[in-house]
Parts: sequence; C-alpha cells; structure tokens
Amino acid sequence: MSQRTRVLTGITTTGTPHLGNYVGAIRPAIAMSRAADTDAFFFLADYHALIKCDEPERIARSRLEIAATWLACGLDPARVTFYRQSDVPEIPELTWLLTCVTAKGLMNRAHAYKAAVDANLAVGEDADAGIAMGLYSYPILMAADILLFNAQRVPVGRDQVQHIEMARDVAARFNHVFGAGRSYFVLPEAAIEEQVATLPGLDGRKMSKSYDNTIPLFAGGAAALKDAIARIVTDSRAPGEPKDTEGSHLYAIYRAFATAGESAALAADLRAGLAWGEAKQRLFARVDAELAPLRERYEALIAKSGELEDILLDGARKARAIAAPFLAELRAAVGLRPLTAQPATAGAKKKPAARGARFVTFREKDGHFHFRLLAADGEELLLSVPFDSPKAVADWTRVLQKSGGAAAFVWGPQSLQLRAIEHVGGHAFELWYARERLAEGGPYASAEVRDATMQKLVAALDALGEGGTA
Repeated sequence: MSQRTRVLTGITTTGTPHLGNYVGAIRPAIAMSRAADTDAFFFLADYHALIKCDEPERIARSRLEIAATWLACGLDPARVTFYRQSDVPEIPELTWLLTCVTAKGLMNRAHAYKAAVDANLAVGEDADAGIAMGLYSYPILMAADILLFNAQRVPVGRDQVQHIEMARDVAARFNHVFGAGRSYFVLPEAAIEEQVATLPGLDGRKMSKSYDNTIPLFAGGAAALKDAIARIVTDSRAPGEPKDTEGSHLYAIYRAFATAGESAALAADLRAGLAWGEAKQRLFARVDAELAPLRERYEALIAKSGELEDILLDGARKARAIAAPFLAELRAAVGLRPLTAQPATAGAKKKPAARGARFVTFREKDGHFHFRLLAADGEELLLSVPFDSPKAVADWTRVLQKSGGAAAFVWGPQSLQLRAIEHVGGHAFELWYARERLAEGGPYASAEVRDATMQKLVAALDALGEGGTA
C-alpha cells in the first residue's frame, strides 16, 4: 500500500466566504481530500483572524459561516480532521518554539509586512506605524499550523506561496539546531491549481475582503450573487464590437467554473461581439448551477450551530491526538524535559532501574487501537482510550516512556495528571496529558488498592524513563 500524503489548509475567519475562497481553497482541497491516498486536515484559522480584525462578533459569525461552508461544499468530517485553530493549544506553543529559531531578517521579507511598511512610507508615516507583532510574525503562526501535523502539501493561492517557503526555511532551521540527526519536520510543498490559483474580484485585483471586491458564495442567496456579477468591471466596448478575453476579469471567473469547451465557446462569442451584459448573464447561470445545491445545504447547517460545534470539537480531539504527543517530543528536543530525563553528567553513577514494566498494543473488533501498561508482575496498570490509528498509540506510548514518571506529575500546560474517580464499578483513576484523557485504571475494590496502584504506575513510568523494559 502506498503511503498517504498529508494535506492541510485553512481559511481565516474574518468575513463571509466568497467565490475566491471557494475556487482557490475550498473546492480543490475537498477534491483532494477524497483521494484514497490523502490524509486531509482542514481548519478555521481564527487565531489568524485576530491579526486582521478587532470585531469579536464579526469573528464569531465568520467562524459559524465558514464551518457551515466547508461542510456544505462536501467536506466529510468522518474522513478528514476538521477543527478550529484555537481549539488546539499545541499550535501557539509550537509557534513560540519556532519563533525562537526564526531569523528576523526572514520576517522582514514577508510580503504583508513589506506592503504595510510601504503604505506607511507613502504617506510620510514611520515605517512601522500601526503594525502589530501579530502581522509581523504571521508567517511563523502559519508555519506552526503546517508543521505541527507535518503536512506535505498545502493548497494555497499563488500569493501565499511565500509563506510555504518560509515554513520550509523555519522547519529546516529547527531540524538543524535541534534534530541531532533527526528531522522532526518534513518540508511542506505548496499545491496550486494553476488556472484558478488567484481569482480576480470585481475590480480585477485579487478577490479579497480587504479590497471589498468580493462575490459572495452563499450570503444573500442567488439575488446577491447575480447583483455582484452585474458589478464586475469590464471595458467600454459596445455590443457588436469584438472583445478580447485577455485580461478580462469576467472571463477569468467564468473559466474557474466552466469546462474547457464552455470557456472556448464564450471566448468565441465575445470575439464575435457578445455584449458584456449577456456575458454576465451566462456567468451567473454557470456559477449558480454549481452553487445552488450547496447553498441549500449551507442554510440548513447554519440553523444547526450546536451540531457544528460538536463536529468541530470532535475534530479538535482528533487533531490533538496527533499534536500533543508530537509537541511533547519537540519540547524534549529543545530541552524542556522532566528533570529525571536530563542527560547523565560525566562521571555520574546511573541509578539502577527497576525493569519489567512494558506496553502492549492491540486492536479491537471495532477497528480502534489501544495500549496497555503492564507491571513487571503482569498486573494491568493502564488501559488506554480508543485511538483511530496504530501511529497514535505508538506516539502516546513513546511520550509516556519518556515522561520521567513522578517528575512528570507536576502542574504545567503539558503535565501528566492522575485523577482518582468513583463510579458504579468501584474505585478507579484516569491518566490525562494536558487536557487529553489518555487511559484509565481499575476498577478496584477499595480506594487504598487504587491509590497503591497509582503509586505503582508512577514507579513503572520511572523505570521506563530510566531505560526499563518497555
């Protein structure tokens, strides 16, 4: 079986989705996600939204609309990992780790920052007037989005290619500084649909909320779509005069929706003198034919915000099952390890380690994967929650093996936690990593037996962390 390619993409939640989002990101990404050899990740880039927007209600509404848009356009949350950026705390933590290896000179070359500086200088302002650190370091957050999941392909518009190149530079730097012979990050590649990578807006510039030149995807229904298309800027050639499709914004949008034959037919008719008004009618008919059934699904989803919330939270759990153990490895790579996991100093005598505790993995009939931690005497200390893949099981057992036992059970954003619980079956406990429930032990006949088993578990993790049999 060929290895699956991991694909990741997101949309910033600052406004209502438009045709540019659909053609340049949503449609090609969803089509890519349906391939049998693709492992797809899709997210709402709501941290990125804070860079561009300080209107909380606008961001909240946009998150709802964009989530509904992805699903209406055919995204299958059972097949892919679909989540909000802000529901995955490992993303901002990785952003800081990457920030510490990113050269300021690289950020100075970012297109968005340079454009803001140029705009300031053009009106006689200080070069950095009004420029927040969020805008300046935007490419590092984008790199964290990509690298946390080691995405190999990232569907983007041509104007975003620089950010993928920067993510590659940052990944290579981290690998060089902390890899010690290991490449923690793969180097991502931009995936561009050449013909429609950047859709022009009403005025010919890139379709963007920033330029107020967008054509709405679903908002306002067919009437709003028709009205926006009617406002596309064209040249002044009258009906009957030959029209050149080269540089025509209208024709570029039509090509993004039409077949090659339909596009050739429209080009021929324009050269023969077709009126721009009639061409706009054709464009509306062609676009609406594709969007009408999607619009109906979108409106039904908007009315079910509770269901959308559940889908996104489930997606975040899937994302964190990958992100949390990987970030634990990255923390260890940069030196943020439990004290018991420090390298031995010269001449130090290594403490003899108890041996015999081991992890075993298995697969249930329902297809889910689990791990057990067995003590040296064979007693089961832990039974994991179900995981979707054997890799997730392997990642978590590796984290636990390197946790350092007792030293890991301290307060902190990435600490292990043992929680004693009571339920119908008796006394039990749960093992958590940050906000992720990993495993449980029990039930036991008494709280004393449970507490003794918890101490035995910590000792077993100590032994594994010092080289005990796993």
